[in-house]
Amino acid sequence: MTTIRYPESNDLRNLVKFCERDGTIWLAENRMVLMHTSALGALRRELVGSVGKEHARRLLTRMGYAAGVCDAELAKRIRGHQSMQDAFFTGPQLHMLEGIVRVTPIEMRLDFDSGDFYGEFLWENSWEQDIHLRELGQSDEPVCWSQIGYASGYTSAFMGRFILFKEVECVACGHNHCRIVGKPLEEWDDADQHAGYFESDSMLNHLLELRHQVDYLRTTISQQTQTPQLVGNSKGFQHAHDLVTRASGTQVTVLLLGETGVGKERFARTLHQMSNRKQGPFVAVNCAAMPNDLIESELFGVEKGAFTGAQTSRMGKFERADGGTLFLDEIGELPLAAQAKLLRVLQEGEIERLGDDRVRKLNIRLVAATNVDLQAAVKAGRFRSDLYYRLSVYPIQIPPLRERIADIPLLIEAMLARFCTLYEKKLLGVSDKAMQAIKAYQWPGNVRELENMIERGLILAPNGGWIELEHLFANVAASDFSETQITQAGGLEQKKEPCASSALIDAILDSGIPFEDLETRLIDEAVKRADGNLAGAARRLGITRPQLQYRLKKKDGS
Repeated sequence: MTTIRYPESNDLRNLVKFCERDGTIWLAENRMVLMHTSALGALRRELVGSVGKEHARRLLTRMGYAAGVCDAELAKRIRGHQSMQDAFFTGPQLHMLEGIVRVTPIEMRLDFDSGDFYGEFLWENSWEQDIHLRELGQSDEPVCWSQIGYASGYTSAFMGRFILFKEVECVACGHNHCRIVGKPLEEWDDADQHAGYFESDSMLNHLLELRHQVDYLRTTISQQTQTPQLVGNSKGFQHAHDLVTRASGTQVTVLLLGETGVGKERFARTLHQMSNRKQGPFVAVNCAAMPNDLIESELFGVEKGAFTGAQTSRMGKFERADGGTLFLDEIGELPLAAQAKLLRVLQEGEIERLGDDRVRKLNIRLVAATNVDLQAAVKAGRFRSDLYYRLSVYPIQIPPLRERIADIPLLIEAMLARFCTLYEKKLLGVSDKAMQAIKAYQWPGNVRELENMIERGLILAPNGGWIELEHLFANVAASDFSETQITQAGGLEQKKEPCASSALIDAILDSGIPFEDLETRLIDEAVKRADGNLAGAARRLGITRPQLQYRLKKKDGS
């Protein structure tokens, strides 16, 4: 029988990064963890003791299946250009690199086009059988449940059809080694018996269903459901939402405060939709976007002949909002003359069009918003104090996104659902590393900036893939992490102490190397040390992969 050999694993080892400063470990863009096998053994023992052996087996099998699916996606991405066998062997090699088990291929055939697959492998040093023997003792049936789930999940995702692996020999049963065999589900005589372990746990589903019913009843009783406009669970967000809910049943003038991009208009629209004015119009006005000489006519309307060019009479924003809600955004930019007229409208509930002496009564709800410190503006003489006190009856402070870290995954989920529909594209989501970078970013543009970034990421990400770091931060180096890689010997690489910048500059200048040659040498060496992996080379150089690709094309073109 021909010996089956694995491809070189340098490309896989280069994907593993230890970032002590951030407390993270990475496999490409996927976050990983190191755990004591004794802790996993304790979990296994507790599961078997609390829900029984069958339910525990189903849970652990499905957990392994999910891990296998993740690695299959990674395999296609990093070795999709290689032979089918080398690409497939990414899974067994990752299983070994992740410390799960040593995998030795005995026999394998696969045909991606026809979906034909048969694989037989030996397992040695399985952590799962070792911990099962230690915690639960000898078994009369195989116990490498999560590993079988991984093998089945990986191969099924790789082949595009359900491939079932069975453990036909297991050390926990008294065999000398563990041996697994995989083939399409329908080719197994006892397929139904084993396929059940990959299905959702009926007992757990029942518990989840009961929990959902309880949550629904609580929501119905409190009637505090959020509108589709707003997304968030953080304390700051919930406080602001609660204030909006309380104000919705009144006619109080609301002042929304917060940085640019926090979603003040969405809060205003939500207030309108929750009020008894929701059947009326919602009119939004950006005070900062209107020229000073047109603000009064835009807000209060104009009569024919009031000034040169006023050839017809027309309503202003206040009249258009009659019976509904008028939202004045960036009210801190309103000129003093317009502020005086606005104060009268708020006090009297009536307006006069420019060039007209007829008074028009209005029934509107005013919501104002600003990112300006109005108290400071009052002291500086840029904002009327009497208008400020009239507007600030019911202020609501909307927290910036950097104070709503817990809301970021929820916001991204909602944005992806909308953009995937808009662009007719399917994605797996945002990678772990990209999500960590998103949470660490300070977001000066808040939710609006996040929305723009997610839209750009969705456009750049491959269809059916993940939004990764390089798709989001176009002008930021792909990695701002202090990372340590694994050497071929299995240890962590020794980081060299960086030399002083002045000494480095002196050495470069004294060498006489032309600048273009220096750049070329740096790029070539980085690609060489990364074993041809451009993402890894870009990380070493502190630039993004697209930036590196651009330089390579420029170098080759020259």
